Amino acid sequence: MDRTVVAYVIYLLVSVGLTIWVARTLSQNGRIFLADVLHGNEKLADAVNHLLVVGFYLVNLGFVALYLSGDETITDTRGVFEALSTKLGVVLLVLGVMHLANVYVLNRIRRRGAMEREQVPPVPPQGWVAPSAQA
Repeated sequence: MDRTVVAYVIYLLVSVGLTIWVARTLSQNGRIFLADVLHGNEKLADAVNHLLVVGFYLVNLGFVALYLSGDETITDTRGVFEALSTKLGVVLLVLGVMHLANVYVLNRIRRRGAMEREQVPPVPPQGWVAPSAQA
């Protein structure tokens, strides 16, 4: 088997495995965060969590597929490692950026919801007080 094909197979296995692992980890640990962002609505949190995971898979696996091809032919074992390190490094960076973007957006939504909750007074006004006249 050609070394280029071996590098492609290893790249696909590792990239898809990493994408699945990151998506599952984010899904399991992000559910609590989503429930807080969505004010305790568990059904909505589960639905949003599932949609985020599907989007995460689509974007990352699409990137992995697009980044699969290479212009150079790999002739030795060193070339396999160099090609894999470059390709997997870029995939890991994309996974990290996607994770940070998700956390950033959800944190903004959470903060906005907290600010809206704080704008409502804890009790309704009980009366009116006339301003005092100062001499």
